Amino acid sequence: MGYRRGKSLSNDMEKQSHERETAVGTAGMVVSPHPVATDIGEKILKEGGNAVDAAVAIQFALNVVEPMMTGIGGSGFLMVYDNKKKDVKIYDGHTRAPKGVHPEMFLDDNREVIDFRKRSTHGTAVGIPGILKAMDTALEEHGTKSLADLIQPAIDAAESGVQVNWVLEEALQNFHYRLGKEAKAFYFPEGKPLNEGDSLVKEHLAKTFRILQNKGISAFYEGEIAEAIVANLKEEGGFMTLEDLKNYRLTVDEPIWGEYKGYKIASSAPPSAGGLTVIQILKVLEKFDLSQYDAKSWEKYYLITEAMRLAFADKIAYSGDPEFSDLPIKGLLHDDYIGERAKAVSFERRNDAIDYGNPWKYQEGEPKQVIRQPDDMEKSETTHFTVVDQWGNIAACTSTVEHPFGSGIMVKGYGFLLNNELTDFDANPGGINEAQPDKRPVSCKSPTILFKDDKPVLTLGSPGGPTIIGSVFQTIVNVIDHKMNLKEAIEEPRIFASSGPLIEWEPGISMEAKGEMESKGFEFGDEPSRIGNVQAIQIDHGKGRLYGAADSSREGKAAGITENQIKS
Repeated sequence: MGYRRGKSLSNDMEKQSHERETAVGTAGMVVSPHPVATDIGEKILKEGGNAVDAAVAIQFALNVVEPMMTGIGGSGFLMVYDNKKKDVKIYDGHTRAPKGVHPEMFLDDNREVIDFRKRSTHGTAVGIPGILKAMDTALEEHGTKSLADLIQPAIDAAESGVQVNWVLEEALQNFHYRLGKEAKAFYFPEGKPLNEGDSLVKEHLAKTFRILQNKGISAFYEGEIAEAIVANLKEEGGFMTLEDLKNYRLTVDEPIWGEYKGYKIASSAPPSAGGLTVIQILKVLEKFDLSQYDAKSWEKYYLITEAMRLAFADKIAYSGDPEFSDLPIKGLLHDDYIGERAKAVSFERRNDAIDYGNPWKYQEGEPKQVIRQPDDMEKSETTHFTVVDQWGNIAACTSTVEHPFGSGIMVKGYGFLLNNELTDFDANPGGINEAQPDKRPVSCKSPTILFKDDKPVLTLGSPGGPTIIGSVFQTIVNVIDHKMNLKEAIEEPRIFASSGPLIEWEPGISMEAKGEMESKGFEFGDEPSRIGNVQAIQIDHGKGRLYGAADSSREGKAAGITENQIKS
């Protein structure tokens, strides 16, 4: 199980990891990628809080322990299932573009695309952060505890210090080049990187949290925090103004709904392309019935690869912000269109001609010109966590600062990093996802809930940029088609392909099947890599049990609670 960490584990350590990463509960469950965050969420549930209360506390905690993945300078999609109303909503705290952006912002004087590392660590990469607004709005509508109380555990952790774990150590080793001057000084004290086991005290971040605790989330969008953000970005050549921050708009969205083998699926809606693409892939796979193939067979790998390539070709062509463009959502999920796309899968070899289709045949509207983009982006990182409470409510959140450490710009004196999410806009202008003021770039975040007989039975999500989609749908088919338990479904080695021939792969996939795939024209990366970090909860209504599982690719923890642990 520990192979994905790049470290071999002793049997005792492997057993401890498995015990930390799995849990059973009857009255609540928390799963997050870090033990400190999970413990904080568990404490909130035991104190009688609900899923949204716990999610807010976890998000603040993850800013302390997973700063390279998420934080108040970033964005996120928070999916909430209200069990009383039987209703699912998405609090879309996705970043928006400042008024100063323009479609050619990522081109140099020669109209060539600026190198990704350069454009993603510049002030112009930073979008208006929305995760705090999402958390605040969800708390207002669903929460039972005060924001001040939910921030306090993260303040305690920041002030007392948290241990650097192997995930942060590895991120500092691999992505130090993304850190700006302020962040470099903090994470490389006296020029030396922090190592696993070092204690990290975050006084400036605690100060920022105390301001939010006393003045509310509006203090981030107006006042001294906002002024510090704008001043820092001005020094870095950014566009953002105080007016941009003050005018940030959150939307509360309906999910995208789909079906797979008798399960209803609710997932993220545009401007995230994640949910739509997950459902489109599953609809293509349903035409072939994956359950007849072994989980490690070449036929399974072949089908999921071609389904991904078809859906990603469409995603690249037709994803955008629905406030700015009509999107062919109905057409992309139309049964006749899915049938048409599925005909591209032959089993004989890789289909060299896979490209985007024409979903506009199946709905009214006008397609926009498709502009090809450079394939120079590095893999982004994010985080996902999920909670079920004693009342059956669910919160599932995927939040991010985009690439590891975001833009690398740390707000001086306030201890948090700013995102680089505007690099999710097209670098080459003219398409549906070009940069425009107040627009939201395309995302792949896919917080997802599955229902059976109108009852929620599984909630999951993952980080990983485009690979989020691959991680989420593969976990779903492992549970439904291959009848794996939740931990097995998460740990089963994954593969990922976008629209091209190259396949990313994790250690543990069948080498025999890999060879068969290569004989059919597929190309595999030279080395395996980690793909995603799934956190999930399964709900067994018959047994009254909750099963939580965290992915071993980080230091995740699942915590289940029982009725007698909840304070009355």
